[in-house]
Amino acid sequence: MPRVHAGNALPRGAEHDDAAPLSIHDLTVAWDRKPVLWDVDLDVPEGVLACIVGPNGAGKSTLIKACLDLVPAVSGEVRVFGKPYRRHRKRVGYVPQRESVDWSFPVSALDVVAMGTYGRLGWLRPLGATQKRQAMEALDRVGLADHASRQISQLSGGQQQRVFLARALVQDADLYLMDEPFASVDAATEQAIVDVLRQLKSQGKTLVVVHHDLQTVPDYFDWAILLNMRVVAAGPVEETFTAEALRNTYGGRLTLLEQAASALGRLGSGGA
Repeated sequence: MPRVHAGNALPRGAEHDDAAPLSIHDLTVAWDRKPVLWDVDLDVPEGVLACIVGPNGAGKSTLIKACLDLVPAVSGEVRVFGKPYRRHRKRVGYVPQRESVDWSFPVSALDVVAMGTYGRLGWLRPLGATQKRQAMEALDRVGLADHASRQISQLSGGQQQRVFLARALVQDADLYLMDEPFASVDAATEQAIVDVLRQLKSQGKTLVVVHHDLQTVPDYFDWAILLNMRVVAAGPVEETFTAEALRNTYGGRLTLLEQAASALGRLGSGGA
């Protein structure tokens, strides 16, 4: 059973698990010399469906990007299956925030999903029938097979998010990092995303998802990372998603804690 610790997920001097899908070692990230993440020390075990929750400005998206070498670290390092990310890039799937993407680029939904095969195929090789079939299967899994030829700019926000999820699926990764996949989507899309995440977990994949809705944490996730520049707590939801840990993470913000209380009530009653 993963250990739970306040302040850092691992205590000072503890050894990291070299086999962990994601292992973060004393990571500090700063913008204009102002720390955004401070001394983050964390192992995410294999096969969990984990959320990263915390207030605005807590560094949630920055943590995901730092793991992918998209933002530089001041100190520390990130290991993916015991190696630097660049050594295991093909084993990692990434779903960015929808707002960070230029959706006016003239490509179809199928084109976007097929980009997920480039890690195995290579950028300079043309797509073959196998890659197109894999992309269509991924679109079908997220309920968008009928929209394969549509330009991505013509899709709704929820449909665009599903396209990016399908692109990650076609990578057939072992570790998935997702930045707010549920943000601003309709109920049908949210349920479609949850179904896919659960399918991936059932296949032994590890998923780390930046999430903002505290009420759904006990329903959607089995592992949680509570973050506010530092790791406040990390571990199984039933052990980490507590009133005390949430107060330490959110600083007593009334509305958020009311949401958390509702979620904790469901957790205590078995998630009815």
